[in-house]
Amino acid sequence: MTTQQFLVLHLTDSSGSRLDAGEDRRMLEAWEEEGVEAGTVGSGSTVAGPDRAKSVVVRDGRTIVTDGPFPEFKEWFAGYDLVEAESIEEAAAYMAKHPTAVLGRVLILPTVALSWESAD
Repeated sequence: MTTQQFLVLHLTDSSGSRLDAGEDRRMLEAWEEEGVEAGTVGSGSTVAGPDRAKSVVVRDGRTIVTDGPFPEFKEWFAGYDLVEAESIEEAAAYMAKHPTAVLGRVLILPTVALSWESAD
């Protein structure tokens, strides 16, 4: 069984459905238990809101740190997970069980090696 690692981003989305706190917690605990048992779920965390976020860029050798998310940001990045799966389809099926898939939006990004890390 060859697996690949995926970075999963949890985003808020105003078109998402509402879940009461009990259902949200039940779904999350079931999702986590399944992932731990299958060896699918790795590290992950929720993140603070935009009032505590910073943006960092370096331009012309100068570091610029600004408050909050980018102005064009319509959704808020609420957290992340690292997931191991045999395919992106398998990762998507697993992430469909996460409450963020109901409440907001889940983005699944395959991780890849840097160009200089590839075997010669």
